[in-house]
Amino acid sequence: MVTVAGTGAVMAARIAFFNQKGGVGKTTTVFNLGWTLAAKGKRVIIADCDYQCALTEMVTGLQGTTEFEAIYRATGAHDFRTGLAPAFESGLAPIEAVECIVVPNAPNLFLLPGHIGLAEFEVTLTIAQDLSGAVSTLQNIPGAISHLLDVTATKYKADYVLLDMSPALGSLNQNLLMTSDYFIVPMVPSSIGLMAIDSLTATLPKWYAWAATAQKNGVLRESVYPFRMRLPCFLGSVMQRVRMSAGGAERSEREIATQLQERIRDRLALVIGRLGMTLPKERYLAAKASLDEPLMEVPEIRAAIDLAHDRHLSIFALNDDPNLQDDEYIARLKNPLELAIRAYSGGADKIIGLTK
Repeated sequence: MVTVAGTGAVMAARIAFFNQKGGVGKTTTVFNLGWTLAAKGKRVIIADCDYQCALTEMVTGLQGTTEFEAIYRATGAHDFRTGLAPAFESGLAPIEAVECIVVPNAPNLFLLPGHIGLAEFEVTLTIAQDLSGAVSTLQNIPGAISHLLDVTATKYKADYVLLDMSPALGSLNQNLLMTSDYFIVPMVPSSIGLMAIDSLTATLPKWYAWAATAQKNGVLRESVYPFRMRLPCFLGSVMQRVRMSAGGAERSEREIATQLQERIRDRLALVIGRLGMTLPKERYLAAKASLDEPLMEVPEIRAAIDLAHDRHLSIFALNDDPNLQDDEYIARLKNPLELAIRAYSGGADKIIGLTK
């Protein structure tokens, strides 16, 4: 939970999961960490902010706009795009909290569904966030996204809102990240990942400069949905899909994983730390976390993840459901599943400690 300076109001801690490189397990991380935090007694909203809607498909099993709209009609749920429409389409109605989908078998876990049409708002948002342009005609838009997330979190009395973001450097991600309280960078052991960290190191100071300027803009400050920068602090990285051998991670992947973490520590954290976008060292120490290593390291369990997704479950439910224990295929996955579950549980504990 986060206390808003000067108001005493307590709001959900908003955590963005971002890496402009695709295929690094952002959606899987958001879903399973959300599930773990909920299992630990936290009320959690997982928000699908990616046009591809992978998180929504993972939870609901639905594919395509027609199926999404059918379940929305049946449950009364809405989606991210519909929630933002009053601001982006110049509607007269105010933005209201989204009716989320309760994630099956996971009390306290709620999905804010995505919509492929969210991409339609990207151009409008880009124009609205161009501070050299005629902002007054679009002044309600830059602050609308954060407002929607806030009122939805309030409706569900959420402790955390986890944002599953697209692998892109567009205006939507710029807005989402710079109005979050914290962010996490999911990774896989890949040499291209090193380039992605360098790109992120170059990009975040530019996004910081934009947000700092936007917050001082009188037009945005006096809009119906005022833009407020929340100075996101880096919690750490998540290393996914590390293949394990008898002696631990395979050597080549271990070497790349080590290089990635060193680049995060020596470049990314150093640069954003000067902007105030890292926590004090004692906060990391108190939470048993460190920028010298990932928050958590998840072994290669793609087969288990695919099976869990097919059944619309987290890997935890797959492991715990007594109805599945006689499944020989699941039995073969038991050891890596247990390693992954311990990793997510430990990562969730660190997140709770870091965000107190």
